[in-house]
Formats: sequence, structure tokens, C-alpha cells
Amino acid sequence: MKTIIADKNDQHLTQAAERFTTAKRSAALTGAGISVNSGIADFRSPGGLWSVFAPDEYATLDVFLNNPEKAWQLYRAMGRSLIGKKPNRAHRVLADLENDGLLKGLITQNVDNLHQTAGSRKVFEIHGDHQHLQCLQCGHVTPVTEDHYRMDGVPKCHCRYPYKPNVVLFGESVRSLHSIEELLANCDLLLVIGTSAQVYPAAGLPELVKQQGGLIYEFNQDQALSVPGSQGNIPLSDFFFQGDLATTLPMFDEAVRKG
Repeated sequence: MKTIIADKNDQHLTQAAERFTTAKRSAALTGAGISVNSGIADFRSPGGLWSVFAPDEYATLDVFLNNPEKAWQLYRAMGRSLIGKKPNRAHRVLADLENDGLLKGLITQNVDNLHQTAGSRKVFEIHGDHQHLQCLQCGHVTPVTEDHYRMDGVPKCHCRYPYKPNVVLFGESVRSLHSIEELLANCDLLLVIGTSAQVYPAAGLPELVKQQGGLIYEFNQDQALSVPGSQGNIPLSDFFFQGDLATTLPMFDEAVRKG
């Protein structure tokens, strides 16, 4: 693994950029870390939503089905945290790479819609999105509004069944797996950005690409991707870009453009 830090390791950076431009089918996997600079806290970080609303108490399908009023305490807090948030430089870099044909698609664990707002077009939201409400009774989907987060009680569908945000709760199946499998079928380079990739099925995607001979570029504050070895964990990444994503991703993009 080669570590790249801003203003250092220029030789590694040049090599990473060259190999990226020669890859035939690059993709990206993003997590909560890419949206931190947009003012959206990682749910699992200290002070994040999970420290206030325990997932097993508020974020499961069973809780919604049995006590939607309680579940909506979490949904309102989550929705309010996303109001007015805008893409940052890291989101825009990925959109530019896709629009220039250098990135074939993007898988995100986030529900904030910031990739699409930044201009990314082929986005697979593995955990759904928080910009719509869904009815589990009749299947109706409607855009969410700020009023849904201000109103008392639980918003209901025209069939009178309680709406839930169009996000994947614990106990529900993740989204877009078939499309993700198609995207990664011949992927020869995966950018893993702002995620420790600990939660499945996203956790298995970097290793899948690695097993089929692809390269892994990790962008995180701390190196996180590894596989078990006989003498401890072995880093999975070929290149590790360490630091703030609003710095490392534009730095990488600039090196790619220079090449």
C-alpha cells in the first residue's frame, strides 16, 4: 500500500493518477465521510444521531410497524439535519470525473442526495434516499417537504397508512444490488471514499473488486480497509489518500487532469 498525503508523496500521486486514467471501468463507493464537509455529521460519530437515537430502538422496520410515532422522532431529526445542505468539493470532483467519462458509476451508502445535486448521474443509493416518503401498504412514493418534519403526528398516505422515509431500515433489504453487481462485474479500479466499509453488503464490495484483479484507492482520514491475514490484518488498498476529503479528492483530480 502506498500512502499519499497532501504536499507529499508526489511520485505516488503521479503513479496513482496514471493508473486511474488507464483503467477501463472505474467506479466509486462513498460513505458518510464525504458529506461531513457539507455539515452532515456521521451518524456513528460522537454526537451523531445514533448517540441520541439508538438504532435498535428507533431505526428498525419492526419499530416503524409497531410504533410509527416513535420512529418518526428519528426521521424528523434526520430530515432536519439534511435541510439546506449542499454538495462540497469532494462531491463535485466525482461528478466531474463521471461526466468526463472517467468514472462509470457511483455507489453510495448516504441518503442525502448530494451526489445527484452535484451533478452525478449514475448513482446507486444502497440505503435509499431521504428526499421521498414511501407507503408500505400501497407502494406510493411522494417527495418529502419541510412540513413533514414540522407537523405533529405521522404523515399518512392517501390510503391512510403511515408514510416512512424512503430509506432502508434495519430489517429491510438494501437497494439496487443487481445494478451494483452489473457496475462492478468488470470494475478494475474502485475509489472508496469516506467509509470504513464495515457494514454489509457495502463492506464486501472493495474485496470483490480486489479479487477480480482491480485496484483499490482509499480516501479516508485513517486507513480502514483490510482483510484478515495469518499474522493480522492486511491493508486492502493499493493507494491510501490520507486526510480531509475536500483536500485529497481535488488533489487527486488535479493530478489526473495533468496526466
